Amino acid sequence: MKQDLHEANRLSWNAATVAHNSHKGDQAAFFREGGSTLFPEEAGLLGDVKGLRVLHLQCNAGQDSLSIARLGAEVTGVDISDEAVDFATQLSQQSGIAARFVRSDVYDYFREAQARGEKHHIVFCSYGTLCWLSDIGAWARGVAQMLEPGGRFVFIEFHPFALVFDPAWKFHYDYFNEAPVPEEGVGDYVAESGDGLVREGYERGVENFANPHPSFEFTWGVGQVTTALSQAGLVIGRLDEYPYANGWKPFEGMRDIGGRRMAPPEGMPRIPLMYSISARKP
Repeated sequence: MKQDLHEANRLSWNAATVAHNSHKGDQAAFFREGGSTLFPEEAGLLGDVKGLRVLHLQCNAGQDSLSIARLGAEVTGVDISDEAVDFATQLSQQSGIAARFVRSDVYDYFREAQARGEKHHIVFCSYGTLCWLSDIGAWARGVAQMLEPGGRFVFIEFHPFALVFDPAWKFHYDYFNEAPVPEEGVGDYVAESGDGLVREGYERGVENFANPHPSFEFTWGVGQVTTALSQAGLVIGRLDEYPYANGWKPFEGMRDIGGRRMAPPEGMPRIPLMYSISARKP
C-alpha cells in the first residue's frame, strides 16, 4: 500500500466533501421524509437486507449507508475522510436512522476488524471506489475476510473503459496503467452532474471549487478486479455491464434516458459505462 498517497487523498476528499454536500440541501429532512439515495441497480443487487450486518466500504458522507439502514440492516460505514464520517454521523443523528460510521483507511480497517473477529453478512461498495485503492489484491482479501461463510459481496462501479476518455470523449488515459495517476484533486463532480446526483432540490452551494490538495488515482481493469476477488476465495455469481452511468455526467452531451441514467449523446455507439459484481463466500 502507498500510505503517503492515501494520506494525500484523505486531505483532498476532506476538501471536496464540503463542496459536494453544499449542493444537497437539507439531507436530514430528505431522509426523515422517507428518501433514499439508492439506484434500482444496487437495491436489486443487495436484495432483502433486513436483520443483516452490512459493511459499507468507502461510504463517503453516508447517504447510501443510511438508505440501506432504513431497509432494516445493521450498517457500518467506513471512509478515509474525516469530513465525510463527521457528516455521516451527524446525518444519522438528525435523520433518526441508526448506523455506525468509522474514519479509517480500508486497509487499516481490514486489519483491525480481522483482529477482533468482525464478520458481516454483506460487504458493499459503489461508484468511484476502486480508483482510490493502491493494492487490489489486498482489498479483495480484506473483503473476503470480512464476510461470514455464505456472505455476499455486492459491488457496482463506473466502468474502467469509460475512464479512458477526457470530457470531450477523446481518448486520453491508458486503460492499462501500473502507476498512480496524479490529479489536481478530487473535483466537484456533484456540481458537474447537477440534478443527476442530487435526487431533489439541487443547490448552487460552493461555486468554482478548486481543491487545494492533489489526489492520486489507480486504474484497475475488469479482469484485474474479478481475478483478485476470485483469488481471494469468492465465487462470482454475476458480472453485469450497463450502457449508462447512474447520475454521473462526466462527458459532453450526456443525456438522461430515464431514472437519472446518463447515456452518451444520440448517435454515439453504446459502450459500457458501469459494471456490477455479485459474489459469495463459500
